[in-house]
Amino acid sequence: MTMDKQRKKDLASQYTQSFRRMGIYQIRNTDNGKILVCSAMDLDGARNRLLFTQQTNVNSMSALQQDWNRYGGACFVFEELDELKPEEEFADPEARKKYKGELEALLELWLEKLQPYEDRGYNRRAK
Repeated sequence: MTMDKQRKKDLASQYTQSFRRMGIYQIRNTDNGKILVCSAMDLDGARNRLLFTQQTNVNSMSALQQDWNRYGGACFVFEELDELKPEEEFADPEARKKYKGELEALLELWLEKLQPYEDRGYNRRAK
């Protein structure tokens, strides 16, 4: 039993230190064209979350909720907009902070470019 716990701990540690694709993505409503633009330290995880919500029809994305209820989850698609490629290991906490900061800056650029606000999207303007 102790070996199983240690093995799980080792696997969890490897996962948290492993490289995951990170970047900017949008969730687009194919019926009305509105988009939600977001960043993710794990693009594949973000895509999986949308697939899960579509399968279960349980949406936790409050910005999309009204249209999700109206059109259904099947009309929302995941699209990658930009990917950030790390130059150093993920294990270093300072590197993680650096990449989070870079993602935030990249997200701001995409928000400025796409303007996914009001009738064009689900994002809220920063105050």
